[in-house]
Order: sequence, then structure tokens, then C-alpha cells
Amino acid sequence: MNIIIKHIELIERIDRLIRMEATGNPVDLASRLGISRAQTYRIIDIMKDLNAPIEYDFTIQSFVYAEHVNFKFGFYIQDLDSTELRSVSGGASFQKPTLLAAI
Repeated sequence: MNIIIKHIELIERIDRLIRMEATGNPVDLASRLGISRAQTYRIIDIMKDLNAPIEYDFTIQSFVYAEHVNFKFGFYIQDLDSTELRSVSGGASFQKPTLLAAI
């Protein structure tokens, strides 16, 4: 499996556990993910480099987000709003002239 895909899948799993406030301590999290504690910290550091506001809450023994964030990776279809729709020419400048326009 591609290493990048594996890292993204780990980030997605950690993200879900953080949202549920159910990561456990770093040793438990590493065990749950099937990776070493050092690898766990490396993934969390990558998430922090991507601006994830991750903190460890000692009272609940879990990593948590300090503020509400979303993690999304991949390609998604984006609907255009009405302003964007009006600005799209739809290729009108590339249309062939009609017979009437040539007269």
C-alpha cells in the first residue's frame, strides 16, 4: 500500500477518535492503531503541522481538539453558487458562428 495513503488513513482514524474523545493515552492509541508510540507521535505532529489544534487532556486521558476543525482529504465536487455560475462563460466564446450570424 502506498505510504501516503497509509498515513492519510491513520490521520482519518486518529481524527475520528479525537472527535469521540476516545484516543486513550498515547500507548493505548498506538496499540489500537497497530503502530509504535513514536509513530503515533509522528502522525500527531503531522496533523499539527496541518494546523490541527490537538492537545492532550489529562482528565479524560485523550487527545482533543482545542477548537472545532474538520479534516477532509480527497477530491470532491463543489457546487457553484449563483455568483460563480454567472461568471462562467460555458465556452460561449468558442462557439462556431451560426449561418445567420455570417450573413
